[in-house]
Amino acid sequence: MFLDDDLPDVSEQTFVVHAGRPARVPGAPLNSPIVPASSFHAEGDAEYARMGSPAFEDLEAAIGGLERGSATVFSSGMGAANAIIDQLPPQAIVAIVLGAYNGVTQRLEQLASEQRVRVRAFDVTDLEAVRAAAEGAALLWLESPTNPLLDVADLQACIRIAHEAGARVVVDNTIATPLTQRPLELGADYVMHSVTKVLSGHSDVLLGAVVVRDDAELAAIRARRTLLGSNPSAFDCYLALRGLRTFGLRFARMQESARELAARLAGHPAIARVRYPGSSSIISIELAGGEVAADRLCRSTRIWTYATSLGGVESLLERRRRAAGESHAVPPELVRLSVGIEGVEDLWEDLAQALER
Repeated sequence: MFLDDDLPDVSEQTFVVHAGRPARVPGAPLNSPIVPASSFHAEGDAEYARMGSPAFEDLEAAIGGLERGSATVFSSGMGAANAIIDQLPPQAIVAIVLGAYNGVTQRLEQLASEQRVRVRAFDVTDLEAVRAAAEGAALLWLESPTNPLLDVADLQACIRIAHEAGARVVVDNTIATPLTQRPLELGADYVMHSVTKVLSGHSDVLLGAVVVRDDAELAAIRARRTLLGSNPSAFDCYLALRGLRTFGLRFARMQESARELAARLAGHPAIARVRYPGSSSIISIELAGGEVAADRLCRSTRIWTYATSLGGVESLLERRRRAAGESHAVPPELVRLSVGIEGVEDLWEDLAQALER
């Protein structure tokens, strides 16, 4: 990974601080300016913002560098997902992990109901199930860890199986982040992010990204962004890049707290099961008292915020089956915890008092 020709390889934590900044010349700003323009003077690199804008480029450089590829940013994670889905031929088979993000599963179910694609769901922890699902498929859609079940895949094996079957592979890397794994280096064709979540980290933007290595794939993805009209705003890109500067610090703190909380929750009598993959900022718990206890927990915290989404500086919790379209593979009593950067003792005391109720 290089920042420019004058710098050696650096860590990801250093990269996110310096990537996507203007050239170091006297009088230049440290941060890239916001470019709120829809039209540009003719005969330059940009002419109309739907087809490309300097507003996107610095954020794309930073995300692409983290994933060791070339990024395209979108107005939402679903915009990014649809840019991939839109390339599928009619009646293509899409194999997707059980309990995947419900926006993607709902979109595929909608297309299946219109007989535009066929959908198979599979257990990502079972390589024989992966092999069966990949047979004849055009696309294998992976999450690892999955959201919200937090199942962990053997990504390298899954990607190899898919390619042997002739399927392309997309990995949603939103929860793991490129600080934990880089699927393009394992052979994935696409990496997808909801930039809304951990990468931007402040619950104030709605953005997505697709990262690829192949120039032809990059051109195809960017053409879909133009034709589908899913360009992000200049201000959102600015906020996301500003949030990305502290990504390394935020994620390390969130992981440290999540590991501690998961260990304590595992010994609590009100908890029937703790799902935690060991390296993320997300914990899923199943309440021994069932759905009613799960709802009561969500309404009884003082520091944890009862809200959807994940990856922000504030800690959130939510019973996922309350969400419309959530997979029936997700137990009704499951509560997803997104661990923020607050003091871990404060977070624990708040959960403990709520669990007592």
